[in-house]
Amino acid sequence: MQLIECPRDAMQGLTDFIPTATKIAYLNQLLRVGFTALDFGSFVSAKAIPQLRDTAEVLAGLDTGNSPTELLAIVANLRGAETAADFAEIAYLGFPLSLSETFQRRNTNKTIAEALTEVAQMQALCERTSKTLVVYLSMGFGNPYGEAWHPDIVAEFTRKLAALGVRIVALSDTIGVSAPATITPLFETLIPAFPAITFGAHLHTTPEAWQEKVAAAYHAGCRRFDGALGGHGGCPMATDELTGNMPTEHLVAYLQTQGEALDLDMQAFQEAQVAAQQVF
Repeated sequence: MQLIECPRDAMQGLTDFIPTATKIAYLNQLLRVGFTALDFGSFVSAKAIPQLRDTAEVLAGLDTGNSPTELLAIVANLRGAETAADFAEIAYLGFPLSLSETFQRRNTNKTIAEALTEVAQMQALCERTSKTLVVYLSMGFGNPYGEAWHPDIVAEFTRKLAALGVRIVALSDTIGVSAPATITPLFETLIPAFPAITFGAHLHTTPEAWQEKVAAAYHAGCRRFDGALGGHGGCPMATDELTGNMPTEHLVAYLQTQGEALDLDMQAFQEAQVAAQQVF
């Protein structure tokens, strides 16, 4: 079972800048919990995401030596990937590839074809630098722009990624429309069709819908979940303002009911929940 904590996603949309020292203290608390990976920051334009303009400074303050948790940084282009790859502490580079042409242009100023070319270059970079590329398929559960969306389109994108050597693909609920009716068939189809790929679920949810979404992904075979303590951040495009990131505390509680051994330091986890309330 892989649990990815995503404070980067929780922080990036905030208008009030979180001081660097506060970020460092919070992330160090999260590192003590024992998550599989920590989506801690991003190497993107400071103009685009000013909240994370201090990612390199934050990284310098992180105590990774005594934590089993590996670091993941989001990048939006090859230049950002090259910057992230220079840091030995970073294990994963995450890139958002959209099933929507419109959103790909808005998010990374590229066409899907251009983005796929960069994915190939990023994958080669990761192989040279002993990093792992994580591709997030944004608009993975629906498209708000009137463009075609179908599970077969998701599968076709995955085939292209598999051919490039990508081994982690996270289906991402960019607009908060995921539901069991789409979650279940996607994972049930993709997981057996691409055995070399680990599929993740980056789900967004309203407070009342979280369990049915997690259960649908879990029982369809998903064993990699993204979350953010408190459910903060996540979904600026959602039509329901209550939609946010999947709360990590809900993920942990649900997976424990399924008998999963999560190997988390629960005292550190409780302290991190308190810290999240203070940060956000």
